[in-house]
Amino acid sequence: MYYVVTGAAGFIGSRLVAALNHAGIDEILAVDNLQRADKFRNLVGCEIHDYLDKREFLARLEANEFEGAFEAVFHQGACSDTMETDGRYMMENNYRYSCALLDWCQEEEIPFLYASSASVYGSGRVFREERANEAPLNIYGYSKFLFDQYVRRAIDGGGSQIAGFRYFNVYGPNEAHKGRMASVAFHAVNQFLAEGKVKLFVGSDGFPDGGQKRDFVHVDDVVDVNLWFLEHREISGVFNCGTGHAQPFNDVARAVVNGVRTSRNEAELSLEQMVAQGLVEYVAFPTQLIGKYQSYTEADLSMLRAAGYGRAFQTVEKGVGSYVAHLLAQPNAK
Repeated sequence: MYYVVTGAAGFIGSRLVAALNHAGIDEILAVDNLQRADKFRNLVGCEIHDYLDKREFLARLEANEFEGAFEAVFHQGACSDTMETDGRYMMENNYRYSCALLDWCQEEEIPFLYASSASVYGSGRVFREERANEAPLNIYGYSKFLFDQYVRRAIDGGGSQIAGFRYFNVYGPNEAHKGRMASVAFHAVNQFLAEGKVKLFVGSDGFPDGGQKRDFVHVDDVVDVNLWFLEHREISGVFNCGTGHAQPFNDVARAVVNGVRTSRNEAELSLEQMVAQGLVEYVAFPTQLIGKYQSYTEADLSMLRAAGYGRAFQTVEKGVGSYVAHLLAQPNAK
């Protein structure tokens, strides 16, 4: 029996494969689209049984070639570019593909655990898993929102486990291939190494310079949530997956700058000292993001905790600090 991980060569998918390996599981079918071939590096240190392109996988699935072959499906694959404007591609890739995979898992009575997104909440200020709070700002968020509605109807009909996780701002190892869609922490480290400063947006939506707040969650905490639900197959639903604590972008910048300084045996600085020394700089808010930007996110963890998941999540100070050390240990780090 094989565990399927879609998006296996991607950011969260590859960390999930590594965690399954750590748990003694290597009968893994890795599914992905390697059109951007550099993602393969994320799987080099992992053990898998086989790899299939996402299109071949779906075709063989619909041809019923995998009957009785799978233990569970972790559906992490998606187009996560929030600036993508091709709605037809986004809906086919994120919605229709997901619907077909979910339907098959329900017919085969296989647990289906998948990646949703906090983008479904749009510019709202209430992040609770209820329809009234969901108003996505872009086609990516809408594709995730629409599939969540499909899932809710499927759950109401009974069947095997379906668990969706609305990821908030995930950061951590194996995200370099995401380019401009990589996390704030990733870009801040590379910017600081290249330019000697971290650039943040000036104030917006009532927040001060660098004071916009997000729920920043480490990728390994996200993976832990996935694996916990696999161990509790009686639980289905759509759940927020964040720390439950919003922190300003200034906190990320401070963790990055001090992480690099610590590696150089330099003293840590306060945010005020960093700004005064030009190590943190505030830049104009991009016009193309006006009306499409979440200035505040904070996961309401009530449903997750009620389901029984009680483990703590890493703070920005701890999680970003360890991530900085990881990035600095890479061969191409300056």
